[in-house]
Amino acid sequence: MTVLWGVSFDATPLSGVVVEFAKTARHFHDRGYEVHLDLGYDIKADKGRFFVPYRDEARLLPPWIRLSRLPGLDTVAGYDAALVTEVLQEVVEKGESRLLPRVARVADALCERVLSLWESLGVTRVLVENGTLPENIMVTRALQQAIVAYGARHRLGRYVLWRDHDLMWQSEPGSGKYGSPPYPHVPPLLDSVHVRYLALHERARALTRAWAPHVRDIDVLPNAFPHRAATAGPHNATFRADHAIPDDARLIARTTRIIPQKRIDRDIHLVARLARTMDVRLFVAGDTEEDPREYRRLTALAAALGVTDRIVFGGWLAPDPDAAGTPAGGGPSVRDLLAHADLVSFLTSYDYDSYGNPIGEAIAAKVPYITSAYELYPTVYGDKGFRAPVLHDDLPTPAFANEVAQLLNDDDLRSATVEHNHRLGARSFGRSTAAGLLDRLVLTPMGTRTRMSVVLPVYNEAAQLTAVLESLYDQRDGDGRLDPELYEIVVVDNNSTDDTVALAERFAAGHPDLPLHIVREPEQGVSCARRTGMRFAADRSAGRPAGNERFYLVSADADCRVDPRWLATLLKAMDDSGADIGVCDYFYRAEHFADRPRLWDAISRTLRCRQVAFSLFGGFPDGKGFAVERRAHDRAGGIEIFYQVENGRFVNHLSDDWDFGIKVSALGGSRVYVPASRVEINPRRVDHALEEVIEGKAYGSHGTIVMRDIRPAADGRRTARVRDLTEDEARRAWEFSIKDFTPKNLLLPVLLDPDLLSTAPVRDFFGAPLADALRRRVEEIVHEMRILDFTPIHRYKTPSFRLYFEFADQLFERLRTAVGDDIGGPPPLPPCLADVPRERFREFVAYYCEDRESGEAHDYFGNGGVF
Repeated sequence: MTVLWGVSFDATPLSGVVVEFAKTARHFHDRGYEVHLDLGYDIKADKGRFFVPYRDEARLLPPWIRLSRLPGLDTVAGYDAALVTEVLQEVVEKGESRLLPRVARVADALCERVLSLWESLGVTRVLVENGTLPENIMVTRALQQAIVAYGARHRLGRYVLWRDHDLMWQSEPGSGKYGSPPYPHVPPLLDSVHVRYLALHERARALTRAWAPHVRDIDVLPNAFPHRAATAGPHNATFRADHAIPDDARLIARTTRIIPQKRIDRDIHLVARLARTMDVRLFVAGDTEEDPREYRRLTALAAALGVTDRIVFGGWLAPDPDAAGTPAGGGPSVRDLLAHADLVSFLTSYDYDSYGNPIGEAIAAKVPYITSAYELYPTVYGDKGFRAPVLHDDLPTPAFANEVAQLLNDDDLRSATVEHNHRLGARSFGRSTAAGLLDRLVLTPMGTRTRMSVVLPVYNEAAQLTAVLESLYDQRDGDGRLDPELYEIVVVDNNSTDDTVALAERFAAGHPDLPLHIVREPEQGVSCARRTGMRFAADRSAGRPAGNERFYLVSADADCRVDPRWLATLLKAMDDSGADIGVCDYFYRAEHFADRPRLWDAISRTLRCRQVAFSLFGGFPDGKGFAVERRAHDRAGGIEIFYQVENGRFVNHLSDDWDFGIKVSALGGSRVYVPASRVEINPRRVDHALEEVIEGKAYGSHGTIVMRDIRPAADGRRTARVRDLTEDEARRAWEFSIKDFTPKNLLLPVLLDPDLLSTAPVRDFFGAPLADALRRRVEEIVHEMRILDFTPIHRYKTPSFRLYFEFADQLFERLRTAVGDDIGGPPPLPPCLADVPRERFREFVAYYCEDRESGEAHDYFGNGGVF
């Protein structure tokens, strides 16, 4: 049995935090998890519920949520609401240390009770809601201690999701309640292999990272809502009548806690203004007993403004059943209110709310909304383009009331507003966004013995895919089949319009012993697809049982074939070497070019040069086949996408694989070349782009590195006539190939690590004079360019191009010695450099290689590769 245990630090029977727990937990429940929730009554001291037993709270939540709480907290010596308040005021706010020994003793005792509960339930997942807010640092520390102990005891991976809705800088900022930035007396986030942190939005993530830079695993999980219009029907037809609201009255809905910070007084003032010209009602859904003093103040205000009969305090309403599941106790829900509402209001305090769930619920249910300009409104909604009247003053002005009245009375405006907001909301925080993240992080299981995830980006590869998948299924190890429990396949669909996905699903159904996952990447481009697949696999592998075995992300290509022992050889080489990146051997079959000897000669010379360089320096990864150790992948931040402009639109830069290898290497990662792990390149890369190969434009031109679609036409016919090259064409193809090869494979490694030039194999290859000259020149260029490293894209190209021009004759001499005399000499210089005086050659080489306008240097070097 799989068990999710959650705790809310909110200490209320129903709140936005509790509702979001139910929404998140539903994804687990739908996959067979048993769900338990502690409402946190024994955590926060200011809610008046410390040690109060649960009574009818369960009726507000779906029946599959079992309410429980940490056992025996009332037996912990000295632990009560008074101590919690004292610790908050003295330790957190003022930084005093008098109570710290008691804090430690109580935290230890609480930790024992946490562990006892988790053991009794058989907990496999934990969801902490709002635990970073330091209302009770004793429980925070107890949870942190328990997470580490329980995770180690049961060899769990990243089994805890720690999600924050409020943080020190978002909840009552400036009050001094939590001290002052950087909040030195707040328990720091636990940097543990067992915890993954979730922020509500990018701003919260950035602020959290600034406060806790030691924590890397912070993902954004926005509050999500099922986007379906709320409609009146038999199940809620009497909602207005039950609350004495006339059918023809305009109804404003406010779902909120009835506390001063929520500024319900603004809604009452607004109703008073609107009531002068229309029949309007305000329905406030919230607990009138949470703050009786505030409730009395609001009712007195309504009486003073003469609108008592227009204000309905309706008590708690159950959460939206479409989001969290049908509440156990029945009764009206928030969705029933929205089905009858003409408008949703969220006129909250500027600095109190961290998200604004009522706005999201209104957008999802197709109800217009109004809001105050609270601090995070632009981050969550405003900057995304949602439309609504926004209150910028303390109380509603006549202008604001008129804008609200127009929205209530103009049906065309209402319709256009809700349709716009609904479409935008479905993209921004539809329920699928949360489901996708949770699937990637925790809900798609990975086998306990899985060592490798093979990531396969696909776009309209129906003609190739089955054969590729068969080759991955038939991987061998020694005399038998490679154990299918050791690896899985992650197919990343990049907007295919043919039968690619259906074929993958059919293959998965027919081969149940090999796990195959299909994930989607809507942004077009193989770089984006590879990044998504690797992140999907990396996140899930981080949740595997903790152990010493390394885990590898393996890149494959849907139009290439792998040898039967490709994976087994790669796995062994990575394990034996301890390298962070494993680079495969890439080859064409000679027989495919049997009737094209000139073309094959150019290709084979390139492959021979590559083998020498890869053996010497370890090579750089190519998307057709490489492996990266998962922790090295995470340290580098995964695949990074860069963009260029082509024909007026942004497109992905194609060299994400090389750039990723550079990032890993620059962070101290090692590379190993595995010549026995072989990948056959599909010859269509040459066949269908032959003219571009001859011109050095197979991967774009003018500095834009992309590759056009080179697949056969839909009817299977070739898109270009397959032929051999003329002598002149063969010469040009070879020159582009060797110009692309030399800077990337011979010079880039020593730019990244000049110490290589002092090692015996590298000095033997270059010869001592050239090795020493290169070392001196690299140091000069680094100083001259004021560059600390060569890792960002393009930054390494300029110096490698410059070194090529300055040392071309010596480099080709060494290549001829190592590879063969047929390598010949360097190709002719660009015409603009041919007449430059020798004493100014380096100067003009620098200008040429820095030319960003025409892309001349990129075009000269074949712009990203040929073969």
